[in-house]
Amino acid sequence: MVQIMIGREKEIKELMRLYNRSKPDFIAIYGRRRVGKTYLVDQTFKGKIVFRHAGLSPLEKDDTNHLRAQLKQFQISLQRSGMNEAKVPENWQEAFFFLEQFLESKAEIGKRVVFLDELPWMDTPGSGFMTALEGFWNNWGCCQDDLKLIVCGSASSWIVDHLINNHGGLYNRITHEIHLSPFNLHETELYLQEQGINYFRYDVVQAYMITGGIPYYLSYFEPGYSISQIADRLFFSEDAKLAYEYDRLFASIFSNHEVMKSIVSLLASKNAGYTRKEIVETLGMKDGGTLSKNLNALIISDFITTYVPYGFNQKQKHYRLKDPFCIFYHHFEEQIKSGKRDYWENANTSHALSSWRGISFENVCFNHIPQIKFALGISGVESQEYSWSKRDDDTEGTQFDLIIDRKDNVLNVCEIKFYSDAFTVDKDYYRTLLHRQTVIVESVSKKHSVQQVLITTFELRQNSYSSIFSKVITLDDLFC
Repeated sequence: MVQIMIGREKEIKELMRLYNRSKPDFIAIYGRRRVGKTYLVDQTFKGKIVFRHAGLSPLEKDDTNHLRAQLKQFQISLQRSGMNEAKVPENWQEAFFFLEQFLESKAEIGKRVVFLDELPWMDTPGSGFMTALEGFWNNWGCCQDDLKLIVCGSASSWIVDHLINNHGGLYNRITHEIHLSPFNLHETELYLQEQGINYFRYDVVQAYMITGGIPYYLSYFEPGYSISQIADRLFFSEDAKLAYEYDRLFASIFSNHEVMKSIVSLLASKNAGYTRKEIVETLGMKDGGTLSKNLNALIISDFITTYVPYGFNQKQKHYRLKDPFCIFYHHFEEQIKSGKRDYWENANTSHALSSWRGISFENVCFNHIPQIKFALGISGVESQEYSWSKRDDDTEGTQFDLIIDRKDNVLNVCEIKFYSDAFTVDKDYYRTLLHRQTVIVESVSKKHSVQQVLITTFELRQNSYSSIFSKVITLDDLFC
């Protein structure tokens, strides 16, 4: 019986469907580091994995000896699985030959599940790993109807480039792929409840904005501690558990991690993101294939996303940071690195935290577009979502937090407000909203109708100005 996992029901169902069919399967699972890929496989196939191996981290490697260390670890995995006589392979081709021999000895047991975790780490420079993997599958594995080869990797771009989009010997060999995403708000709440933590949703949102819905980070939350206390324990204490996680995260995924961090750092400086041209000019990078590869790797790894604002073309698309954990880290990087103790508890009502909450809540909304569309009753309507600014002649400009540009010629113009109480529209803000409505009506096609929507934590307080919003979406709607 498979243990129930928070938010992974669809993935478990699909994995079990593949397990139960009488065909060889080569399954690739990828997603951001710490998102729970290994846990998903281990729990789904508990007691069914015949061979399990994880590549060694490249963080502290010597290229001369790293291949030898990888092969030695493979021998240890064979011995742990029952091949006691296994010797250290001379190369990866011999390693996979040993694996074939071992699996042949298990032919009578029925389904044979092979789990190769952190596969990208095994592909060291000049090791011939990919050639050996290709030979293993094409010459033997693809002929074994009871074989289920499952591979994982936190270096998502490697999985996509070398396996899913392989143009060589492994072209079209992946029979199924699973992109494992971080938890959404609903799943974050369920995970915390499973740990005996029953926050109000106002605090669950902040837990999500700190951790990005990453199960590993959420596992550090403990019953009886407030959000402020947890934040201090994880980032602003003498032995803060996650104070160095940001650097470790990028170093474990990307070989050019300093370059990738520079891109993320830039995107963190503006919530609306930057165009490719702006990234090139600001960071002094060359505009070519290497930049494209880096940006795509960050997209595949769930760190950034793209959108095209109204009136822009595809060449002017914006790159925006979407990972809440990275947004959190960059907002408080100085305080984290300086080792400020109990910072969060002492600054809970400060401008710095208020600013972070506002910026982060906008990102929460972008990460929960399906829930917002459901609340608006437009789940089946195709749309594009973006933030947008319009430069006025006599002002600094007009900023729109979120626009849902619908194929049925309706624009939902969303104001996003993170408040600790009911939100009130006063006379001045009402006039601001009227001005924004005029700006956007004059800017878009005449066939579009414009509806103003408020997305806020709690309710909208009713008064003579509140009718400016045609719809109000609250936290409860985002948890659906």
